[in-house]
Amino acid sequence: MSKKVAILATDGFEESELSSPKEHLEKQGWTAHIVSPKAGTIKAWAKTDWGKDYDVDKTLDEVSASDYDALVLPGGVINPDQLRTNEKALSFVQDFFQQHKPVASICHGPQILINAGAVEGRKMTSVESVSIDLKNAGAQWEDSEVVVDKGLVTSRTPKDLPAFNAKMVEEIKEGKHEEQTL
Repeated sequence: MSKKVAILATDGFEESELSSPKEHLEKQGWTAHIVSPKAGTIKAWAKTDWGKDYDVDKTLDEVSASDYDALVLPGGVINPDQLRTNEKALSFVQDFFQQHKPVASICHGPQILINAGAVEGRKMTSVESVSIDLKNAGAQWEDSEVVVDKGLVTSRTPKDLPAFNAKMVEEIKEGKHEEQTL
């Protein structure tokens, strides 16, 4: 069964944390759209310097959570910091939770979930530098390569991408999770 997944990102996303999940989703025969606040292209951060430009498929103004089966939030330092203060981005993220749809977030991506009010009481992981933020927001943080909590998939760093991608696909195949909510 074909699925449609939104990958929410803007300039400064960690390249592997967008390209690897996108490729993995497309290998399932699914559609993966890069959704961004701005049209055109967004620039990746590739470990220590700027990476390639990626085409934006849809802007936040053109989509809603009801258009998609799931959401992916790549990390990077710059990307989540920009998105966590963007009201349209936060509303888009919140709608996935309200519609009980799977959400997958890696590295610094959970910072967006904190601002969206989606972490309290959740078991999660992230890059270590975000662990205190998650704990302060009420999450139960653990140092594991991948953590799944009621349709929410989180991982720490690019080295966890194989486990992250596998669990992300598993949760999307399962479909809606009634416990997945704000």
